[in-house]
This record gives sequence, structure tokens and C-alpha cells, in this order.
Amino acid sequence: MPPIRKALILAAGYGTRFLPATKAVPKEMLPIVDRPVIQYIVEEALASGLDQIYIVTATAKRAVEDHFDRLSELEVALERKPEALARVQETGDVDIAFVRQKEMRGQADAILATKRFIGDEPFALFYPDDVIFGPQPAMRQLLDVHEKHGGCVLAVERVSEEDITLYGAIEAKPVEDGVYKVSRIVEKPAPGEAPSLLGTIGRYVMTAEIWPLLETTPESANGEMFLTDTIQMLMDRGGDVYARELTGDRFDTGRPIGLLEASIHQALRRDDIGPELREYMEDALD
Repeated sequence: MPPIRKALILAAGYGTRFLPATKAVPKEMLPIVDRPVIQYIVEEALASGLDQIYIVTATAKRAVEDHFDRLSELEVALERKPEALARVQETGDVDIAFVRQKEMRGQADAILATKRFIGDEPFALFYPDDVIFGPQPAMRQLLDVHEKHGGCVLAVERVSEEDITLYGAIEAKPVEDGVYKVSRIVEKPAPGEAPSLLGTIGRYVMTAEIWPLLETTPESANGEMFLTDTIQMLMDRGGDVYARELTGDRFDTGRPIGLLEASIHQALRRDDIGPELREYMEDALD
């Protein structure tokens, strides 16, 4: 089985939870300490062995494209500041293609917009709200499962009974430690109706089987097309879907508290600002 090389990152959402900050700044460009959220996602893709990256954007998301471009004037100005120059150049040479989603019709529609670029190869799918830190890249964990078992692979996390109502809960049987064969997904189950406490999070490995199903995914009452519905259609037709319970620390940076927690998590681990931040927090809690 040839290795997967293509990464698809969905970055077309409005970011309404961060208004008014996201009125002019894409939510993917909000910083975790001093790097935008989207940079962490691209770095995870590269660390997972993916070198063909596609990002779905929308109107008013030009800053995402500019961030991954080279700015020669700034680089010249930073020639005497090598550390700052190195930070600016970290992702300047990454080969990224950008695709516009014309209408906000949900996840399935955004993925479908890239069909002619992705083609019939399996691909890795990222939802950038979920930022995951750990010794092994989150997507690499899913790719390992796909290379061993084939099929589509979902990232899942064990959550509380109270929180599972916010996730797509899977019904599945264990295959090996941390890996499951999925038979059903219940999107945002009612309290007490979740088939398990394993909820889907924003990492997937998708195969070409998904394309015709995306085209027939039904719209919800608010006009959106959900990927979980597409995946359920695939399983109903006999397609193989696996789940990997991820290891690592996940933060939902699509919520203000999640972005703040991610920033504190990263800042505390940095030698340049960690000690000062820790001292401030200890004083603030006194």
C-alpha cells in the first residue's frame, strides 16, 4: 500500500465564537502563544509524512494564504535577528494549494470542493479547531492504522457521559489496543443514548469510496452537510471504518477557553516564558 501524501485542512468557518476578533482576522490565524493555530496543523501534517497540502478557505481568509507565503521585505529586515528570521521562514517553503468554498454548506461540501485536486487517492483530513500535542503526531497515529488495516480511520477520544452529547459517538468493537472497528456513528446523541463514550474529533483518513457518497449526503435542517452522515452511509454499504483512540493533549481552539488553555499549555513548556508565566499564575491564584 503506497503511503498517503495528501493532507486536506478545512479552514472556511466563520469563527463566530471569537467575534469581534474574527470580524477581520480568520480564527485559524489566532495565536497559540506566538504561532497561529493553522501553523500547528500544517506542522502536524508535515511531521506525519504528508507533503501535499490543500487548505479550504472562504471569503475574508486571505490572511491564511499570506501567512504561508514568503515576505522578502520582512526577511531582509530581520537579517540581523537570526532567531526571528528563522521563525518567519519556518513554513515559507511549504507547498500549499488553497481552494475556496463558495457557500457555507458544511463539512461534506467543503471536502467535495477539493475532489478534482485530491483525486482517487486516500487522504488525511484535518479540522484545525482541534490542536493536539504529544510525542507522536496525531495524524501519524491514524495513518499507521490505515496502513495496517486499510479503510477509513477516525480519531476518537474518550469523554465524559455529559460531554458525549457534543460529539459523534461511535459504536465499535476492539481490534487491538486503542483501535476499533466502527459499525455506527450517532451524531450528538441525546443524554443516555450514546453507544459509547468514544467521541470523534477532528482527524480522519479518508479513501476514494467517500466521493460518490459526499455527492449524495443529505442536507440538515439548516442546510449543512455533515461528514458523519457520509461515513455512516459508507458503513451501511459495507465500507470498512476504523477508529483510533488518540494519545496526546487535545485542545478545542474553536472555543475561547480552549485557545487559552492551549496557549497556557505551550507557554508553560517554553524556557523563555514558562518560568515567568508560572510565577505570574502562582501570584494571581494567591
